[in-house]
Amino acid sequence: MFALLGKKILLGISGSIAAYKSPFLVRLLIKNGADVKVVLTPSALDFVTPTTLSALSKNPVNSSFTEIKDEEDNPEWNNHVELASWADFMVIAPATSNTISSMASARCDNLLLACYLSAKCPVFVAPSMDLDMYKHPGNQENLSKLKSFGNIILESEAGDLASGLIGKGRMMEPSNIIKYIIKNLKNEFPLKGKNILISAGPTYEKIDPVRFIGNFSSGKMGFSLAEAAANLGAKVTLISGPSSLKILNSSINLINVVSAHEMYNEILKFFFSVDIFISAAAVADFIPKDFYYSKIKKGQKLNKISLKENIDILHNLGKIKTNQYLLGFALETNDGYQNALDKLINKNLNAIFLNILNDKQNIFNSDYNQGKYITRKKSIPFELTTKLDLSYKIFEQIIIDL
Repeated sequence: MFALLGKKILLGISGSIAAYKSPFLVRLLIKNGADVKVVLTPSALDFVTPTTLSALSKNPVNSSFTEIKDEEDNPEWNNHVELASWADFMVIAPATSNTISSMASARCDNLLLACYLSAKCPVFVAPSMDLDMYKHPGNQENLSKLKSFGNIILESEAGDLASGLIGKGRMMEPSNIIKYIIKNLKNEFPLKGKNILISAGPTYEKIDPVRFIGNFSSGKMGFSLAEAAANLGAKVTLISGPSSLKILNSSINLINVVSAHEMYNEILKFFFSVDIFISAAAVADFIPKDFYYSKIKKGQKLNKISLKENIDILHNLGKIKTNQYLLGFALETNDGYQNALDKLINKNLNAIFLNILNDKQNIFNSDYNQGKYITRKKSIPFELTTKLDLSYKIFEQIIIDL
């Protein structure tokens, strides 16, 4: 009772059959001490009435940009910026496929979306849609995109659906939404105050001015880890090899490098002041013994390129670490667990994430990943999911271990 005392909550309701649950959600928010204002999409008016919601919330309910509020039929503007600024956090429940798509693409054609796009507070999103619609890659991509923006997804529940199907897609029950919000507020920004350093992408090792040795890494895993860490409240520095990716969270300090030695030198500038270092970069294991200062011509008849071992960044960091939490990544094609465990021990890591490369699962340049989170005491498998979702799950384990 009164766990939300003094909290100002803006509740957005979109046009779903699940909107019948919204009055119950308003009652529970009020019961827990919150001050609630409600914004409806035009289609939500087909499922729930402003009169009911206004009576429960004891605040006016808005559903359009303008509203007639006097006898002379003069329209008055509903200020979406004012509404968004008022809120300590925003809850969109139910959030339909159409609303989620609009949020993900910054499309603004109603008052609810205008409030969302103006909100600087945490936003909780409760999807509500049918089974196959919920599973559709487009919807899953949009939900992942909202997560990358820092929004908190209230996972849909399984059960009877309006279509007659049974499965996942139901809006989270109001009582569970309340529990989730209260729990989230208690654990708000679990990485707040933590300094996190992450390496990402490939390294390019020059052969001559125009050629190099590299690999297929896109940097997506490292960038996803950086986004998740920043969204969880950490101060994040991301050191990336060559990549076309852009950061979505402007608080991330992005440093671009090319070679392994450049990456190592930049890491050392931050390493002794961080709490967590995650090595998600695919550092080239070998570099050319000789660098040709002019472009190698076909007529030179170069028969071979001699290689030598490259710097082992993570091994060096393991030798000099003080109290930093070190997480490495291992990409294996066979004997994965044992090889990963050997790397963990030999490089003095706290944990390692094992990827298995095979014909069925190519992780390079993919938005999806799976694998095992391994420490000296445990091995936790993660099924195929988006790299952003996986990043949150990895940080859950790190937080437990800290």
